[in-house]
Amino acid sequence: MSDGADTPGIVAAREAGIPFEVMRTQRARSAEESAGFQGIALGQLLRTIVVRRGADDYVFVLVPGGRRIDWAKLRAHLGIRRISLPDKDEAFEATGYERGAITPFGSSHPWPVISDATVGAAGDPIAIGGGGHGVNLHIATADLLKATDATVADVTEPEPDD
Repeated sequence: MSDGADTPGIVAAREAGIPFEVMRTQRARSAEESAGFQGIALGQLLRTIVVRRGADDYVFVLVPGGRRIDWAKLRAHLGIRRISLPDKDEAFEATGYERGAITPFGSSHPWPVISDATVGAAGDPIAIGGGGHGVNLHIATADLLKATDATVADVTEPEPDD
């Protein structure tokens, strides 16, 4: 998204009244590449994963780069036995965003946000998707948690070394 137009995510973050900086890069092929484009550590980059709890019932999970959802921990936190990842069409239907550009800011539905307990451990700012490919918002961890009314919980584990 090189035209500089505001995405719904940028508009929603602005309306939340929190300070942030928009960082636009070329579309990255990996989290490592995206962090490099933005000049931040991998752990400062957040992926927003939409998870289905039930029929038309989802949550956003904020996962730092280098980590992945620990499904047992997330199920225990939610107090349910069955959760799953929606396919790309269902994710778009639930959020209004394409996979790879999903963010809680400006989502078509305000699903609850769960932030992994390690978010912010690599330092501020953290980068979260801005609602378009190659669009990120650099924001302080405390401001992100406040603006999204996130619940902080231990729901991830380190990605294995390949």
